[in-house]
Amino acid sequence: MDPSIAPVLRTALRSAMRERDRPAVDAIRSALARIANAEAVPIETVPRAGAIEEAAIGVGVADAPRRVLDEAEMRTLVAAEADELAQAAAHWRTTGESTGRADAIDKAEYAERGAAVLRQLAGRG
Repeated sequence: MDPSIAPVLRTALRSAMRERDRPAVDAIRSALARIANAEAVPIETVPRAGAIEEAAIGVGVADAPRRVLDEAEMRTLVAAEADELAQAAAHWRTTGESTGRADAIDKAEYAERGAAVLRQLAGRG
């Protein structure tokens, strides 16, 4: 069985940072942020202003519990991030080829690199 994707992403992020691989760093950070955002839960009740004696006191007492994602959900989120990068790359490549703009081709290659890294880490590439 493949190892859990979250620690794999964190380890890969440290490696990419050491290697100064900007496309990989940006893609991995985006994937980790997507997972973190999916773990957030909506706050059902907004604390109301009121008497001090009704205030929550202590570290973390007002924190909402995080959603726990299973491995399949996390891998799906990483794959979605890779797919979005691939779509962006296709857009930039088309733009660059039709206009002759080298910066668009550079952006396409950057996004393609990020998508490839995420697919490899998720075991789908």
